[in-house]
Amino acid sequence: MLDSLITSKTRIKLLLKFFLNPGTSAYLRGLADELGESTNSVRVELNRLSEAGLLESAEEGRTKVYRANTAHPLFPEIQRMVAKTVGLDKVVEQVVSRLGKVELAFVTGDYAKGKDSGLIDLVLVGEIDKGYLQSLVEKLEALIERKVRTLVLTISEYEKLLGTLSRTPALVLWEQKGVSKS
Repeated sequence: MLDSLITSKTRIKLLLKFFLNPGTSAYLRGLADELGESTNSVRVELNRLSEAGLLESAEEGRTKVYRANTAHPLFPEIQRMVAKTVGLDKVVEQVVSRLGKVELAFVTGDYAKGKDSGLIDLVLVGEIDKGYLQSLVEKLEALIERKVRTLVLTISEYEKLLGTLSRTPALVLWEQKGVSKS
């Protein structure tokens, strides 16, 4: 979807990186390595996105670190577009809403880091119908053209693993009141 609106593949990769998980920050060389692009093409796109106000930067020592500008008026819209591009909106609609008593749903792994790797790691916490989940995941994978790997936890299992899970980046998709990833 974004590639029909935005012709720069580097810019699309940067939007995915910063808008999938707005808590992400990165520097030029790290982005170039991660995205498999030249530092020059990444620099050009970082400058364009910064000039448009979509990214903000800060000096950390001798390194310039970039992050999404969450205060930008278009931030929520761009974030929704990016989520739709990778199919995360469909994950919420198709998987979370029909599975029983879902307390918390979040994405970990590459997507939580802002990388579109083609594999979505989805963690579901609550009383989940695992048979129904499997059938939904198969349909969802065909719909979004990405693989979905699921981890289903009860509340007590989640609480035991909370220390481990809180050390990994996560993108919360669904949260029942009183349950949190942190």
